[in-house]
Amino acid sequence: MNSRLELLPGGGRGGRRTLAETAAAELHQLILSGELPSGTPLRLVELANRLDMSQMPVREGLRRLEALGLVDIIPHRGAWVRELSLEDLHDTHETRLALESLAVRAAAEHFGEEDAEKARAALAELLQLSRVEDSVGARQAHADFHFSLYRAGGSQWLARAIEPVWQNSERYRFGSRQTAFQIERNRQEHQAILDACIARDADAAEQALRNHLAGAVQRITETMTSKQNSQREGTS
Repeated sequence: MNSRLELLPGGGRGGRRTLAETAAAELHQLILSGELPSGTPLRLVELANRLDMSQMPVREGLRRLEALGLVDIIPHRGAWVRELSLEDLHDTHETRLALESLAVRAAAEHFGEEDAEKARAALAELLQLSRVEDSVGARQAHADFHFSLYRAGGSQWLARAIEPVWQNSERYRFGSRQTAFQIERNRQEHQAILDACIARDADAAEQALRNHLAGAVQRITETMTSKQNSQREGTS
């Protein structure tokens, strides 16, 4: 299984992507970066022109994003970027907690030196890319770190089950610029998870993961609530 969590890791032979895979990957990036905000109508003609391809691969690309939960498609009405909401955020968070707690416990029980090397490299890359504000690279490094842990547990199905909720949660995490304090706090939280896995302490690994996810969802909730309050005040 590919070690990197990418929307479409390999494509065809030689790593080549089909047009549909390319369309899905490019639309995926536009959604996660916020260039296609939540609620945006996804019109085939406009998207085909933007991506410089025909409508057929774009249509298939949208279906792939629908399977990941990033796009809503209603027959005969059209497609939209799925809305962001506090309800969806908390639903996503609870699902991640359930799945990733299992995955990190399994990882801690089987963790080896090769697993530790992969995780250390991904964490170092995440820190470096976050500091230079490479959001695309940092997003990938963040996924690489977590999934290097989860795959160490040996269950491919569990890692696959995590991916859709992970992809949805990333829409909430990377909406704003990180400060130096936030980058260091995230590094410490990730390091705590890694240290527990290296020590093969399943309880500590799960608790460190829970602390990390709880802190993230609390900060995102506060940001979203503040924005909603500001919008209400602006319309009152």
